[in-house]
Amino acid sequence: MEQDQQFVEYVVKAIVNHPDDVKTERTVDERGVLITLHINPADMGYVIGRQGQTARSVRTLLRIVGAKSNARVNLKIYEPEESRRAHMAAQGADAGGEEENPMDLKL
Repeated sequence: MEQDQQFVEYVVKAIVNHPDDVKTERTVDERGVLITLHINPADMGYVIGRQGQTARSVRTLLRIVGAKSNARVNLKIYEPEESRRAHMAAQGADAGGEEENPMDLKL
């Protein structure tokens, strides 16, 4: 397992309630490294944080880890489609409109 992948797993396992469910996939292509994070759906709020702040912070630190080895590293947080639909429905009911999903923010 590469250092960037180990870093993501270490940080995320420390902030979730179901650390045994944390899994990562690492793929490399012409655009750089992509780490896809799979977590227990109940932990999604912990990983994303308020207004996406926790996810943004992990991505920032991950870029620094990648820069040490001259690699462009990105993090994708996997969200099952049924979980996403429920999340969007709840947002629409609470806010009365459509809000920007923190999962879709590009950093």
